[in-house]
Amino acid sequence: MESQSKESRIQMAFNAYKKGQFKTKKAAALAFDIPQSTLRRRIGGTTSRSEKIANCRKLSETEESTLSAWILDMDRRGLPLQLSSVCHLAQSSLSARLASTKPAIIGEHWVYGFIQRHQELKSKYSWKYDYQRAKCENPELIQGWFTRVQQTIQQYGIQMEDIYNMDETGFQMGVTSTAKVVCGFETKQSHAKALQPGNREWVTAIICINAVGWALPPQIIFAAANHQSVWYHDLPDNYVVSVSTNGWTTDELGFEWLQKVFEPCTAL
Repeated sequence: MESQSKESRIQMAFNAYKKGQFKTKKAAALAFDIPQSTLRRRIGGTTSRSEKIANCRKLSETEESTLSAWILDMDRRGLPLQLSSVCHLAQSSLSARLASTKPAIIGEHWVYGFIQRHQELKSKYSWKYDYQRAKCENPELIQGWFTRVQQTIQQYGIQMEDIYNMDETGFQMGVTSTAKVVCGFETKQSHAKALQPGNREWVTAIICINAVGWALPPQIIFAAANHQSVWYHDLPDNYVVSVSTNGWTTDELGFEWLQKVFEPCTAL
């Protein structure tokens, strides 16, 4: 704040002297409580330190602010920009402004200085996350489910070791992977997710674990018409391998999982 106040006084002294309100530089400097040498240099054409810093940057303050706002907006949508994308946007903005001349090049390290200049931003590693699952993180949507589960447990006296959760997970090809992204400073590491469509072809694994932490062996589903043993090596004997036309689960495969995995493993 002190440096800003001094700069304001320097600017006012400069303007007052130029308008003829003071006959000498000394009088203008004394009136605004600034060093005579500073006013003399400013009148001689020397720019302020903040102007020098701004002139050394590739983008203007307005362009950087606009880019920062765009990054924050994309982060809120679950689409944080990778470092290379930020550099590309900066280069596009610079090229558009300097269309008549050969524009400066945004280097690969420019983005790190940009992040340091904007405290509302930071870089971190993202991880892929399915859009439908992202919607289920809304506490208002899932609280009712937890309430009903707790009521059911109390009503029937269900033991923790008899509570199981069965789900499926996919191993996908050619989709969003872990990458360094730029997001809002307050975004937690666990929230730096790059959302992706949930309808890709994949290899599915049906997994199940009970409330005390014991896991059942998985059932792995490949996208194929027939099962081929050359697809894998050294697979544990209790793993179940199945196939479907697209690698997704079906009612038949779900029933197969009950017969070959869940029932044998929980019958004791």
